Amino acid sequence: MNQRLTRVGPGTPGGALLRRYWQPVALIEELEGPRPVRAVRALGQDFVLFRDEAGRLGLIDRDCPHRGVDLAYGRLEDGGLRCPFHGWLFATDGRCLETPAEPEGSTLCQRIRTRSYPLQVRAGIIFAYLGEGEAPALPAFDCFVAPDTHTFAFKGLIECNWLQALEVGIDPAHASFLHRFFEDEDASAGYGKQFRGASDGSDLPMTYVLREFPRPRIEVEGTDYGLRLTALRRISDATTHVRVTNLYFPQAFVIPMSAEMTITQWHLPVDDTRCYWVAIFTSFAAPVDRARMRAQRLETYALPDYVARRNRTNEYGFDPQEQMGQTYTGMGHDINTHDQWAVESQGAIQDRTREHLASTDKAIAANRRLLLRAMEAMEEGRAPLLAIGEEEAARLTGPATIDGMAPTEGWEAHWRAAVARRRAGAPWAPPELSLAPARAAE
Repeated sequence: MNQRLTRVGPGTPGGALLRRYWQPVALIEELEGPRPVRAVRALGQDFVLFRDEAGRLGLIDRDCPHRGVDLAYGRLEDGGLRCPFHGWLFATDGRCLETPAEPEGSTLCQRIRTRSYPLQVRAGIIFAYLGEGEAPALPAFDCFVAPDTHTFAFKGLIECNWLQALEVGIDPAHASFLHRFFEDEDASAGYGKQFRGASDGSDLPMTYVLREFPRPRIEVEGTDYGLRLTALRRISDATTHVRVTNLYFPQAFVIPMSAEMTITQWHLPVDDTRCYWVAIFTSFAAPVDRARMRAQRLETYALPDYVARRNRTNEYGFDPQEQMGQTYTGMGHDINTHDQWAVESQGAIQDRTREHLASTDKAIAANRRLLLRAMEAMEEGRAPLLAIGEEEAARLTGPATIDGMAPTEGWEAHWRAAVARRRAGAPWAPPELSLAPARAAE
């Protein structure tokens, strides 16, 4: 079962499933500069991404169909990407335009084609469809419908299997420990930082809420897009903290970052033992300060491959003195580093035969069941979850997220109303949120 859940290469059940969804293969900023050509590895396959002289984007197989050399070193010219070996020229749609070493009048290029893959750009991310058949429509989620001014995209490399990297994001209990800070900072200085602002509708810092109330009651519900997770921390007889997050099947989560911003984060498998987190930050208030957000993240990640500066080679910056008095991990104040240590320390592919799931892991167990059922559906010739058309996709909005205080009696109606107010006040007028009753997670 662990093999089935984690392997993503061609011919594997997990690989076949993930290829039925749009994959966030690159940031659009990766094609900036004088030579917009980028090698891409995703789902255990190698591709080359490029923009031609007319501005068209293309993603094609990385090996030249002539003799298999690496097209990532190709010459960008004459309307396509030219192989340096014999000069064969390929368009963004995979057509061979020229075979210049062949005899005059040769029609060989008319019979040659390399595989190309559909692309679309959303909120600064280049998504590719790497599977067979018709690609599904993307839902009308906030991250996809917000204007570029109100979104920001970034990513980071994680040296482990994609599934364990995803699972940390659907574990509501870990934040009270892994991301515990022993001192509360000024919440107004928390822009762009997870868990550093104040809880919505309160002046209590999220660091205080997570630290002092470490036993959340967790509810998991099935939805048309995956799972909705609700973590309830009872602050007093009158007040309960409500945190609503989501699993966006099969490999993303949607969570609150602050009272004004959400994070939609995918986990793109590079291969079986590496993945990228790729995120869209969406603002419901002022335009995103992209320069500030990018500068914050470049303190943690190094270009051009978005590799973490703190990693296993330098013990994630572990400082025992810091662990005694500042942070629970002793690994700095960026929670991405905490998460990276947690998932990489499980091994390149976690041995789940040795784990003991607890009551707080109910979302993790529910998601694994979703994955296994979707693989079974594929093998039986049925469509998996979210393999949908434009009409159905347009009805999937949101999804709702919040970190907020609510009355202990009536908390559910309160958080829904708070989400509705935030959305109604957004300057870019997101579509009406669909909050149809969820079903119990199987």
